[in-house]
Amino acid sequence: MDGSGQKYPDCIALLPGADVPCELYGARAASIVDLMAADLPVPKAWAFSVETVRKFARSDFSAEFPMADAVRAGRLLSVRASAQDRAWGGPETLLNIGMNADLRDVLAKPLGENRADALYFRFIQDYAVKVGRLDAEDFEIILERCSRAGVPNFGAAVQQSLAFYEDETDSAFPSDPELQLRQALRSLAVAWGGTSAKILRGALGAPTDAGLGLIVQEMVLGVGRGEFGSGVAQFVSAANGEKTAFGRYLSQSQGRDAMDTSKKAQFLAKDPRGPSLEEIYPEAFERLQELSGFARVAFCDDMQLEFTIEDGAVWLLDAIPAERTGRGAVAMAVRLAADGLITRQAALQKISPKSLNEILHPQISAKAVRDRIANGIGASPGAATGRMVFSATAAQASEARGEACILVRVETTPDDIRGMHSANGILTERGGITSHAAVVARGMGLPCVVGAADIDIDTRARKVTLKGGEVLGEGDVITLEGGTGDVLRGAPDLVQPELGGAFTTFMSWADEFRKLGVRGNADTPEDFRMAQAFGVDGIGLVRTEHMFFDEGRLTVMRELIFADSDNDRQAALNLLLPMQRDDFIEMFTMMGELPVCIRLLDPPLHEFLPSTREEMQSLAESMGLPLSKVMTRIDDLTEFNPMLGTRGVRLGITAPEIYEMQARGIFEAVAKVQNAKGISIKPEIMIPLVSAKREVELVKSRVDAVASAVQTELNVKLDYAIGVMVETPRAALRAGDIAQNTAFMSFGTNDLTQMTYGLSRDDAGRFMRDYVALGVFPEDPFHSMDIDGVGELIQIAVDRAHAVNPNIKMGLCGEHGGDSASVAFCHEAGLDYVSCSPFRTPIARLAAAQAALNMPKN
Repeated sequence: MDGSGQKYPDCIALLPGADVPCELYGARAASIVDLMAADLPVPKAWAFSVETVRKFARSDFSAEFPMADAVRAGRLLSVRASAQDRAWGGPETLLNIGMNADLRDVLAKPLGENRADALYFRFIQDYAVKVGRLDAEDFEIILERCSRAGVPNFGAAVQQSLAFYEDETDSAFPSDPELQLRQALRSLAVAWGGTSAKILRGALGAPTDAGLGLIVQEMVLGVGRGEFGSGVAQFVSAANGEKTAFGRYLSQSQGRDAMDTSKKAQFLAKDPRGPSLEEIYPEAFERLQELSGFARVAFCDDMQLEFTIEDGAVWLLDAIPAERTGRGAVAMAVRLAADGLITRQAALQKISPKSLNEILHPQISAKAVRDRIANGIGASPGAATGRMVFSATAAQASEARGEACILVRVETTPDDIRGMHSANGILTERGGITSHAAVVARGMGLPCVVGAADIDIDTRARKVTLKGGEVLGEGDVITLEGGTGDVLRGAPDLVQPELGGAFTTFMSWADEFRKLGVRGNADTPEDFRMAQAFGVDGIGLVRTEHMFFDEGRLTVMRELIFADSDNDRQAALNLLLPMQRDDFIEMFTMMGELPVCIRLLDPPLHEFLPSTREEMQSLAESMGLPLSKVMTRIDDLTEFNPMLGTRGVRLGITAPEIYEMQARGIFEAVAKVQNAKGISIKPEIMIPLVSAKREVELVKSRVDAVASAVQTELNVKLDYAIGVMVETPRAALRAGDIAQNTAFMSFGTNDLTQMTYGLSRDDAGRFMRDYVALGVFPEDPFHSMDIDGVGELIQIAVDRAHAVNPNIKMGLCGEHGGDSASVAFCHEAGLDYVSCSPFRTPIARLAAAQAALNMPKN
C-alpha cells in the first residue's frame, strides 16, 4: 500500500500500462513496463515489491508466486535487482533458475549435449557462489581439470561440481525449480541488506533504508544452433553525444557476458580491430538500431539496451539511460530537444550543474591507469600534470623553459601569486575549500588540491613524503584531479575540454530561463577575458589587493606602509595611483557598460610585508633603512588575529588616504574610458567587512568628496554606486540600518561562514571530512552554503534591507556563487545576482535556470 492508501500486490505481472511506482517496485520494473508499452520485444516478467523483498530476507515466502506455472512448465528464469533508483546498483543477476538434470536432458535435443551441459554447469556455479556463498575459483579449477587442450568437458564438470557442492554444504544441490527460485530471491534480498552493500549505497548517495524490488523474468537463452548470443548496445557516443554504435556482442552467451573483458566479444558496428555483429548478422544489427530508436522515443532519452539474440530474433531485457560524460550529456540533451522529444526546459533539467566541470576543464581519461598516491580536498576542478616544484621562483623558471609544473606548498600566500600563474596546478598540505590557494586557483581555472593531510611537504628540502614513507622530489611527475582531490603518480592521458556547439546552445537556453544574474569574480585582465568568454552579466568582485602583489608594485606598497611622514606617504600614493588607474582603465575598457563591482582594499597590511629574514634584509636595502627598523615596523603591524583585526573598512577609516587613492583611480579611469569610447560607465564601489552604519557613512563621505573633486578637475559627469560587503553576522542583522546609505549589498559568504561558525576557513579542512562523515555537518559549509545558519542570516539581511530600501541590489560574491544548491537558495531568497570564479559561472547559470524552472508558479 502506498501513501495514498492504494493497495499494490506483493508481486505484479509486468505488462503494458502496469502501475509499478519506482518507490514500490524499483526503477528496472518501471523501465520494463515502458519497453512493453512501446511494443518492443521483451520476455515475460514479474516484479516483487520492496516490502515483499524485505520479507524474503527473513525467509518469509508468504507472497504469491504467479510465475510458478512457468517454472513448472520448464521455463528457465532470471532474478534481477530493481533498486528504487538506478544509481544505487544492486546484487548481481542470477540466470537459468530452474535448471536441473531433467531439463538438461530436454535441452540437449535442440541445443546439443555440450551446450546443455555448459548451461547446467554455469547455473551450478552461479547458484553455488551467489546463493550458497562458495568460492567461484573452486569451480574454475574444476572446469580447468575437466578440460583437454583448452576444450572443456562440461558434462564431467557438472558431475564434479554437484559432488563438490554437496561436500561443501552437506546437502545435495537443489533440483526443485521452485526451491531454487525462493532461495535465489532470499539470497539477493539478504545481499542488499548486508553491511558492505549499505556502505556502497551510501557512497552513491542512497539512504540507509533504500529499498530493493526484485524482477523474475523468463530467459531468452542466447545459446543454441544458429545465431544466438547476448550483448549491450547504445547508438550514441558517451564521450561527445555523436551518433555511433557503442557496446559489445558475444555469440553463444547470456546476460552481460559480452562486457567481460576476459572474453573475446565482437564489436557492434564494423571495426578494423575485429569482427562485429554488423558483419556476423547484419539483420540483427539493423534491428537493434531500429529498437534503439523506438526506445529513445519511448523514454525521451538515449538508452543503453541489454539484448539477447535467439535464433536471429532480437529480444530486449532492459534499457537504461545511455552512458555519458558531461560533454556527451549536454550534446544528447540538445539533440533530444532539437528532435522534439523533450522541451528546452526538460533539457536543462537533465544535466547536473556539477557535471559541467567535465566540459570546462581537462579530465583524466576514463581508460587511463590511475596510481593514487594521496588525497586531499578537491578545491578547483580539472586535471593537470607536471613536474613538482616547491617555490614560486621555480614555477616561473619551469614556465620559461616550457615545462609543465605543479606548484607544491605547505600552504600558499600572496607571495606565491606569480608562481601560481606559472604553474599548471597547485597542491598544498594545508587549507580548505576557501583557503588562499583554493580561491586563487578557481579564479585562474587551475586544478587545485588542498588539505592533503596524508602527505608531508618539506619545501626547504624540496621533497614530499607519502603516507607509506616513500619520498618524491623536485622534478618528479604527478597529476592532480581537482574535482576529487586525488593526487596520482605519473602522467595519465588527459581529455581536453571542447566548448562551443551544443554547449553554447545549451547555455543560451539556461540564460533564456534564469532570473538570477550571474557575474564573475575577476582580478586580472586574464580573469576579465575569461569571464567575458563564459558570458557573464558583469563583474561581481574585483579584489584590488591582488593588483598590489606584482613585484614592482609590492615595493611601492611596502614604501607606503613604512612611510614616516605625510610627504613620504603621499609620494608612495602618487606612485600607486597611476598603477591603479591603469588597472581600472583596462577593466572598464574590456567590460564596457556591464557592471563592475570593485572592492576597496581588504586584507591587513602585514600581508604585504616580508616574512623571512632574507626578504626583510632585501627590503631594508631597497629602502635604505636599517634592518632593525624594518623588523620593528613589522612587529608593530603584527596582530594576534589579523583576519579579525585592522583590515577592510577599519583600514579605510584609520588610513583613509589608501581608499581615497583607490577612489580617485576608479573615477579618473571612468572619465578616460567614457571620453574615449563614448559610453556610460557606472562603477560599483564596495566597502569590505562593515559591521556598523557609521563605518559606511565615514567611508562614503570621503569617496563622494573624491568624486566631486574629479568631476570638477576633469569636467566630467560621474555616475557610481557605493555598497557594502556583508561578511559579519552583525552586518546581516543590522542590514536595515546599513541599507539607508548603500545602493547595494553583496554577501561575502566565505568570511560570513567563517564568522558564523567560528571556524578558520584555512584550517577547517583538517577535520571537516571527519565532521561530514560523522554527520555533524551534512556538507562542508565552505563548499555548499549552510542554509539553516548562514542562509538565515542572509534572508534576514535581505528582508530588513528591502524594508527600508526597496530598490537596493542584493548579490553574493563568495565561492558559494558557483555551488548549485547555494545558487538555488539565492534565487529563493530574492537576491539579484551571484558572482563566482569565471570557470564556475556556467555552473551558476545552469543552476539559476533550474532554480527558476523549479520554483512553483503563483
